[in-house]
Formats: sequence, structure tokens, C-alpha cells
Amino acid sequence: KEHHAVLEQGLTQAMQHLAKAIARDGEGATCLIEVQVEGAIDEAAALQVARTVCGSSLVKTAVHGRDPNWGRIVAAAGRSGVSFDPDAVALWIGPHQLMAAGQPLAFDRAAASNVLRQEHVPIRLCLGPGSGSGQAWGCDLSDQYVRINADYTT
Repeated sequence: KEHHAVLEQGLTQAMQHLAKAIARDGEGATCLIEVQVEGAIDEAAALQVARTVCGSSLVKTAVHGRDPNWGRIVAAAGRSGVSFDPDAVALWIGPHQLMAAGQPLAFDRAAASNVLRQEHVPIRLCLGPGSGSGQAWGCDLSDQYVRINADYTT
């Protein structure tokens, strides 16, 4: 059984590495977005929220534009289909907390924007007191992506 746990851990690490590499290699991508969701009712709910936030075109363009737009992130979470108390939401971009108890906080916009300039953009969203957590990875949506796909014909 111990060997199974070691194998499972190794496979999980390898699959996460590949998932990040695929996201990082997206057409026109300039960064890897990593969304960590905590406090969901269960792991499935956390993963659904993380994937919805990562897949949001508005979040992707805000990251590309270096705009620490907490509204786009929380709106994407709200569109996920997962039920959570909006008054319990807390949000961080890198080390910068943008929301607590469902309310926006005063934060250093320039410092948060600088996090969005990095090759790895960590976003952490806490939905409440639940025990579910999950991660998803994606990339930003750049003007180069639009050009690549606008010029593509079948």
C-alpha cells in the first residue's frame, strides 16, 4: 500500500506538471494563471469554481491587461453553478488581499498589478468555511491569441 501511495503522488505531480505546461503553452499566452479555491462545500465544487475562473475570458483579459479586477474573478465564481455565501468570500492575487468577508479592501493596485506581470499569476479564492479545495490552471488571453485565431481558416 505504501508503494501505491508513492506511485499516486508521483503520477499526480507529473500530471500537474503537464497540465501547467499545456496551459503555459497556450496560443499567445504570456503567463500561467493558477487559481486555488478553498472553503468550498467539497472538492468537486472547488474544482468547478477554479475551472470557471480560469476559463473566464474576462478574467483572462484582466490578467493580460494587468488589471487586478476582483469583480471579474468573483463574477466568474458566481457563474460556476456552485452555491456559496458571497458575504464569506476572500480573495488574494499573490500576497495581496483584495477582498474579505465579501467586501473589497483597500489594496496597493500597483503592487497587485505587478503580480499580474509575472510568468506565474497565483489567485486564491476562499468561499467560506467548507473543507473543499481545488486548483485549476489556465493562461491569459492576449491580442496575439486573437490575431492567431482571426487569421486561421479551415
